[in-house]
Amino acid sequence: MRKDSVNGRICGAARVQRRSRGRRAARMTALLLIAGMLSAGAWAGCGDKGGKEPPAGTEAPEATQGAETTPAAATPEAETTAAPDITPEAEPTTADLTPTPVPESKYDIPDLELESFEIPQTESLEFVKNMKIGWNLGNALDASDCNVDDELAYEWSWCGAKTTPQLIQEVKKAGFQTIRVPVSWHNHVTGEDHRISEVWMARVQEVVDMAIDEGLYVILNIHHDNSTDFMYPTSEYLEQSKNYVTCVWEQVAARFADYDEHLIFETLNEPRMVGTNFEWWLNGNDASCKDAVAVLNELNQAVVDTIRASEGNNTQRYIMVPGYCASPDGALNSGFALPQDSAEDRLIVSVHAYTPYDFALNDKGTAEFDTEKAADVRGITGFMDNLYKKFIKEGIPVVIGEFGARAKSNTQARIDFSVAYIAAARARGITCCWWDNNAFIGTGENFGLIDRNAMKWRFEEIVTGLMKYAE
Repeated sequence: MRKDSVNGRICGAARVQRRSRGRRAARMTALLLIAGMLSAGAWAGCGDKGGKEPPAGTEAPEATQGAETTPAAATPEAETTAAPDITPEAEPTTADLTPTPVPESKYDIPDLELESFEIPQTESLEFVKNMKIGWNLGNALDASDCNVDDELAYEWSWCGAKTTPQLIQEVKKAGFQTIRVPVSWHNHVTGEDHRISEVWMARVQEVVDMAIDEGLYVILNIHHDNSTDFMYPTSEYLEQSKNYVTCVWEQVAARFADYDEHLIFETLNEPRMVGTNFEWWLNGNDASCKDAVAVLNELNQAVVDTIRASEGNNTQRYIMVPGYCASPDGALNSGFALPQDSAEDRLIVSVHAYTPYDFALNDKGTAEFDTEKAADVRGITGFMDNLYKKFIKEGIPVVIGEFGARAKSNTQARIDFSVAYIAAARARGITCCWWDNNAFIGTGENFGLIDRNAMKWRFEEIVTGLMKYAE
């Protein structure tokens, strides 16, 4: 997971019909008064106005959430932040466009009126639609460069938890249909041909199987291997990078050759010029940026060719392909090209978008997001409109493999963001995967939704918001 900077324009795809929290509290107060009037007549005219409790739905202060992300501090079960209080209300939720019932709480789940977009009838777009909504097993198998004696300890060295079938089952029960399993490989390879440790490969397969056994889609990738020692998207490191990515994918493809289409390969994660001024953005006039885009095209092509050359179902497997740093700008750059593919209609554009950046990722940015504010919505719909026009409208699917909003003691705003983001994406034929790094405490990049040790959803209303328009 890393930062993305995106500009966009509003398209008016969603208008909000939010229930007023003030009106709801007033209704509750009125109900209490009526109940008092209908009770024993001896109370009439007594004039006792003391001891009144606040109306149901009054929001209590939120606890601060947080934990460092790269690497994240381990999150022991005993130190996990308690789940936000949920205050039941007497009045049932009503919504015009709610696919599933929304439980009452101290938070609002906004109702949106959606504009429809024409989605071409292609097999790949239907496939992405069926992926529905995804969840990232972040800071687990993607942990890298850790000081551990047992290589299997990498899995919990950042997130503080070992992946279990129970976790995957809880994710499925919450409504997620896709799990992205980021994997870093470079700490587990040896030799010039980068032979992957059998111990590590077996554990990766075990985790993948947990999700496959639940009938979920799984995205498997090369993650934090972006360095001048392994993969680096410049001409200077092109041959070395090709060797690394093809060696790794040759082994991974062979290992999973017999898995059906529920397993999706993603060539690379956020490929970029690490440590440069252009790590997270592209300057179309800069020679090094042009070079990086061209080199990335070659690396994506090499990976696709390697996967297709392997046996079994890999000849027709869906493959996700990112542009520079996996940002929307990278995919929308005129130099970005999808690989030539021997399989028809089996490539998916991979994008990461923590937008609007100041709200979703910037620790010094705003904690506010309001679906009634055009500027807030524009941060979502602008780049999605551009992806729709360039790719989806032309029959090329898009998956946003990472998105989310870090906790800033702003649960209601994160709910609003989640509803608006998924509604806008699904209207345009895009499937999204929330980045969950199991981080809840401190002041770092805290994107955790489910506590993997306590096996408890810490932000149930955010999950409810994510699911509202995910179908």
